[in-house]
Amino acid sequence: MLPHGRGCCPEPRKTQVVNTQNQVDVTVAALNRLARNLWWTWNQDAQDVFEELSPRAWRYLYHNAVAVLRELSDEELRVRLLDEEFNRRVQGVLRQFEAYLGATDTWAAVNASRLAKRPVAYFSAEFGFHETLPIAAGGLGMLAGDHAKSASDLGLGFIGISLFYREGYFQQAINAENWQTEYYSQLDPQNLPLEPVLGDDGQPLVCTVEIAAEPVSFRAWVANVGRCPVYLLDANLPTNQPHFRDLTQHVYGGDDSTRIMQEILLGAGGVRLLRRLGVEPSVYHMNEGHAAFLALELMRERIAEGAGFEAALAGVKQQCLFTTHTPVPAGHDRFSRELMDYGARHFYRQLGVSAGELMALGRVDPDDANETFCMTVLALKAARAANGVSELHGQISREMWHGLFPDGTVDEVPIGHVTNGIHLAGWMKGPVRKFWRRKLGQAEPAADWAMELAKPEFWARMEEASFVSDEELWALRYRLRRELIEFARRRLQDQEHRSEPSDFIAFDHLLNPAALTIGFARRFATYKRAPLVFDHFDKLVGLARDLQRPVQFVFAGKAHPRDDEGKRLIQKIIHMSRHSKLSGHLVFLENYDVHVARQMVSGCDVWLNNPRRPLEASGTSGMKATCHGCLNLSILDGWWREGYDGTNGFAIGGDEHPDSVDEQDRLDSENLYKVLSGELIPCFYDRDESGIPRAWIEKIRRAMVTLATQYDTTRMVREYTQKYYLPE
Repeated sequence: MLPHGRGCCPEPRKTQVVNTQNQVDVTVAALNRLARNLWWTWNQDAQDVFEELSPRAWRYLYHNAVAVLRELSDEELRVRLLDEEFNRRVQGVLRQFEAYLGATDTWAAVNASRLAKRPVAYFSAEFGFHETLPIAAGGLGMLAGDHAKSASDLGLGFIGISLFYREGYFQQAINAENWQTEYYSQLDPQNLPLEPVLGDDGQPLVCTVEIAAEPVSFRAWVANVGRCPVYLLDANLPTNQPHFRDLTQHVYGGDDSTRIMQEILLGAGGVRLLRRLGVEPSVYHMNEGHAAFLALELMRERIAEGAGFEAALAGVKQQCLFTTHTPVPAGHDRFSRELMDYGARHFYRQLGVSAGELMALGRVDPDDANETFCMTVLALKAARAANGVSELHGQISREMWHGLFPDGTVDEVPIGHVTNGIHLAGWMKGPVRKFWRRKLGQAEPAADWAMELAKPEFWARMEEASFVSDEELWALRYRLRRELIEFARRRLQDQEHRSEPSDFIAFDHLLNPAALTIGFARRFATYKRAPLVFDHFDKLVGLARDLQRPVQFVFAGKAHPRDDEGKRLIQKIIHMSRHSKLSGHLVFLENYDVHVARQMVSGCDVWLNNPRRPLEASGTSGMKATCHGCLNLSILDGWWREGYDGTNGFAIGGDEHPDSVDEQDRLDSENLYKVLSGELIPCFYDRDESGIPRAWIEKIRRAMVTLATQYDTTRMVREYTQKYYLPE
């Protein structure tokens, strides 16, 4: 007998159990690390793993990986990982994640290696990543989030700076009068893909910045976006006075005094955080004028070292870049002398200048005492280069700001353009990711499969029927349309809060899975003209109710809380959806967010965009439709003016517009109805003997070939890097 009376078999089994438990503990820790990196938001295998852990939590907690893991006890998670098949898939995801983070053969390693040690610091008042983290108001934030994702995919040295809005952007509800109401939900960082920024002592790192001549403390959270950190500044600290604690409560919340203080925190506070972190950026990229106070903080540093005001400004100008997104003069932040005296008067002392001298830095005419301080003017004066976000917007911006550069012609105004894009893999709906993954020939995608999708040669193969057939594309389109309609039925049922059996039956028959489905979803600013398609109402009703060629509309979007005109547009559309002959053919989905957007850009057949030209600086929502086989129907404004080639979608009117707003509205309305009834609907319903709309699918193919990678942020970030980040 062996010592202690033990036989020979139990001991190895005990060792095996211990080893398995250690492996499970390592996996649990790795899953928690993964959940707090937003890489999973564009990796379908990772999302499938988190969804399988708790389908209900995944659905009702905004597809939040962190919240899902918090729903499971440690014991349950460990036991789930004992399932060999599930554990195998988890390990595959973790290998992808580690390979992604550890890759050394990235585009930036070859083309922008010097940005690794001195990264780009990208300041934006909002970042939109995913429905999990609702801290963006609209397109500006979505663009910033996609910029960070592609910077990560490319391996670019990139750091984001923004604010942590603890109640985020408002949630939208529609009341009994069909009027938009707003409410807010508290965001708990513990339940979000965020990590606290800690000091050497393991405690939250706290910095201080002067606002309204008082010290304001702030901490930071980091959102890890793949390889790139985005730091979110948070003033909600007990040491601050209540009005300073509330600075980071809402996205663009409060009045102009709140706005100026938020922007000081973003710009000056963001620079101070970077200093505490030991980061020395090679360039400071101001995404819109909200961040322009960073230039004053950089000047303060130089002046503290002995430089004069003009020398400090000249030095800062070599460090800064500026992207403008607003083609309307009234859309730029402007602060009165009184507001500057209240919120920013500490800069007078720090920069060693009078109030008038600082005000001049934000004026087109420095000598005009009646002109307000404009953040865009400050940004333009403090940047070595500036750009608009489409070709037309660059032209409009040069005309708008010619007064700042009066010595040359309009064409010589130093504002270029980089047309926006979208992060292709991030905006794809799950079934579409899997569809294209099969076409890539990858049973299990490589860690950099998003970069594979960003290659033009992949989408060029769309013209080959042997690569993907018309039948496959049409089957995909039917599936996506069905998924949108079922999503809309559930959403509308929840909106109405009804429980009668007859109502459930009614919702189950709302919308037609075979009908041409047109989507419109965006911020309900009046210039975007959401109701334009209804101008020819009786004719439109005839089109919608045509039994052979039916048409239906899905609308969504939010108006700014103080924009009553925008709210009236929402009210009008909801009223029509319930009390007009379009009932059953028109729906409005409330509380538009990233999740609703993804459902709509994938499920709609047509993406409608009809702003007053040239007020759409770029627009990105229509770019998200392309990879799903949804075609654009748009005014030739922003990006669509560059993207449309006559074969890859539909244009409303030509490449011009009347000066008169009324005349422009009339012509655009006529042209919209004309292209809808005369071109678009006949093309969609022109079917062969197999029921396939060959000409329509040819347009889908052309859109994918010509638009998918041209309007991807991979192209955009490369362009920023080569045109603006690397040159000095």
